[in-house]
Amino acid sequence: MFKKDISPGAKSKVKSSAQRAIRSKVLEQYPLLEPYIDEIMPKKEQLDLVKVPDRVSLYVLGSTPLFFQHMDDPMTPHLSLVHKYPQCFPRIRIDRGAIRFVLSGAALMAPGLTSPGGRLPDPSVKEDDKEGNDGYGGRELQAGEIVVVDAEGKENACMVGPLKVGTKEMKEKKKGPAIENGHYLGDGLWKLELN
Repeated sequence: MFKKDISPGAKSKVKSSAQRAIRSKVLEQYPLLEPYIDEIMPKKEQLDLVKVPDRVSLYVLGSTPLFFQHMDDPMTPHLSLVHKYPQCFPRIRIDRGAIRFVLSGAALMAPGLTSPGGRLPDPSVKEDDKEGNDGYGGRELQAGEIVVVDAEGKENACMVGPLKVGTKEMKEKKKGPAIENGHYLGDGLWKLELN
């Protein structure tokens, strides 16, 4: 979606009523953000809407991008926000071999997640089991759900986007695209200047 460099369009102030609606929508979608929501979207601060190409709305606080939304799709966190609060989003992990493809804008394919270096949620591991849980949850993720993609051996996430198929189906088929049109490190949205 953001393979090419993009330039910001018109910037407009978000009404306080719309700001409250966005805030509740974000909390509904990402309940683990609740303890941090006042840091992310302070009630007294002005949230701005920046139009970017392909009918994408980018919500920013000052010059800090927070979330973007393509038409009526779910709110997707910007990678800079994901890097600050990584524990608040559903996560999966790709193996080392898939990193260069993801960072060049290719669709994330299921083999990069189902190989030995990849990680998908394991329902047999309970959320509160600290021994077997390496942070990748115990709940199968559904198609359309927004996930953060970590990379094997790397500290920060490299991509965020909606799953094309559920994790259960990925484990069974082990092929096909997992995420298309995600926001990744180095893409046009990552490089976007908002000053």
